[in-house]
Amino acid sequence: MVILGISCYYHDSAAALLRDGVLIAAAQEERFTRKKHDPGFPHNAIQYCLKEARITLKEVDAVAFYDKPFLKFERILETYLAFVPKGILSAWKALPLWIREKLWISDRIRTELKYEGKLLFSEHHESHAASAFFPSPFTKAGVLTMDGVGEWATSSIGSGEGNRVKLLKELNFPHSLGLLYSAFTYFTGFRVNSGEYKLMGLAPYGEPVYAQQIFDELMDLRADGSFRLNMDYFDYGAGLKMTSKKFAKLFGGPARKPETQIGKREMDLAASIQVVTEEIMLRMAKHTVTLSGSRNLCLAGGVALNCVGNGKLLRSGVIDDLWIQPAAGDAGGAVGAAYVAHYHYYAQQRPNPVGDAMQGSYLGPAFSDEDINMFAESNGYRYRRMPEEQLIEATAEALAAGEVVGWFQGRMEFGPRALGNRSILGDPRSEVMQKNLNLKIKYRESFRPFAPSVLREQVSEWFSLDRESPYMLLVAHVTENHLRKTAPETRGFDKLYEQRSDIPAVTHVDNSARIQTVDGQWNPRYHALISAFHQKTDCPVLINTSFNVRGEPIVCTPEDAWRCFMRTKMDRLVMGSLVFLKKDQEKQAESDEWKEEFVLD
Repeated sequence: MVILGISCYYHDSAAALLRDGVLIAAAQEERFTRKKHDPGFPHNAIQYCLKEARITLKEVDAVAFYDKPFLKFERILETYLAFVPKGILSAWKALPLWIREKLWISDRIRTELKYEGKLLFSEHHESHAASAFFPSPFTKAGVLTMDGVGEWATSSIGSGEGNRVKLLKELNFPHSLGLLYSAFTYFTGFRVNSGEYKLMGLAPYGEPVYAQQIFDELMDLRADGSFRLNMDYFDYGAGLKMTSKKFAKLFGGPARKPETQIGKREMDLAASIQVVTEEIMLRMAKHTVTLSGSRNLCLAGGVALNCVGNGKLLRSGVIDDLWIQPAAGDAGGAVGAAYVAHYHYYAQQRPNPVGDAMQGSYLGPAFSDEDINMFAESNGYRYRRMPEEQLIEATAEALAAGEVVGWFQGRMEFGPRALGNRSILGDPRSEVMQKNLNLKIKYRESFRPFAPSVLREQVSEWFSLDRESPYMLLVAHVTENHLRKTAPETRGFDKLYEQRSDIPAVTHVDNSARIQTVDGQWNPRYHALISAFHQKTDCPVLINTSFNVRGEPIVCTPEDAWRCFMRTKMDRLVMGSLVFLKKDQEKQAESDEWKEEFVLD
């Protein structure tokens, strides 16, 4: 039984392939086209999945799509009609594209793929729910999905047991937690659908002084987590902006223009919407436990990438255990659609026992030493080949000496996080590493934090976390024994310059960190590297940030990695068993080709 799942046409299009219920491959289209959040039809991702499975499209039993376009079109059309005459301009711009491309997805799939087999469609939040429960290690769990909007639903509560997921309750458009958070993302000057991480990272610099205004003026929040938004403050219903003039008046003036200075207002707005989001997540989780009868919880949807909220949810005591789909956004819908087809349509049984079926999320393309060697030789790049033990020792030594290392190994990660295969690594003990990585490597805002990768067996010694967090989706605080005293009166971005722990480069200004635990099962080479660094420094932690710069998707191929390496101030690039030192690449570094600048978002 082979099922191909597809998601596309909104953002982060992707493909995933199941064989007899086992996830063989999954990848986002952006990694191949190099267009960040590429919404287009995932030709390249599909071809990769088929190649990884060593099959042709004729051997696929069904293609599953992650939502129902006619229902979504119905919602869009009804919304425009509800906002006449204001919605006419938006309809004029959006409807021709819908009618030409997005509405007739059955025909599009058959035409693009020359596929004559079975096509199946699941609802958007059903796909999210399936992507959360079926790969999880639970036989029974509550399922909570939260995002911007699918067809009509913006959040859903469900239950999963055996080979079935049932949706029990939903919140409908325009009342959306994801769109509420995105409205504040827009208003504080960041880009919707990509800047939400920035807003979350900005929150600890501010105070939640606007939280009560949000509760009082913008919404009617109920005990079960459902709410109604006051749409007088928003313009996303049928307009071309997220917020209205009334929103700007409530919060002291117009939205911040992108790339201008971030002020106290933006910091406080970020802190406030984060507090509101956490309260809604908590109430929804409580109601999910009540309706599902299980204290195990699975999360998906874009809001599930709010790792600060996830961490607080886990610490609340409302639930016993939590599992979050690592590709929680629309990309993960491809996985969910495939699972819906496998378990609901074809009524297959789940394996016994169940485990984490995402396999560390290492589901993308891999490149052998021969591939990398051929790339280097054909371009005349200088490298050194090392056996495994020497490679690990040399890289750990370089990291301990303060070098920044591009680490390109094994299969590419699926989802928005680099988890040790397409990563940029550094020493978390350094007092200047966080600033240098942001300004000289990532070319992004200086306030944004970096995540630690920590040995699974050492996590509780360094962080207030008693379980694994393999997908970098939980935030916890650094333990007291590794904290340093800081001045309580420090405010705003001045907090950046305080050394608040023994690992300052990964400790955010509220003493928290977005944690990835690493064990030897899913990523033995990365585990060995951190272990070697631990032996040299007595620190079982590395900085792990995604192998890309601002405005660019995470690297996929050796060529992608090389270009990023040469355009930044990384010291060395380790691809497979081959090591490339920046100082060895003088001719390439001086060539005009590598002086091109990145286009920043």
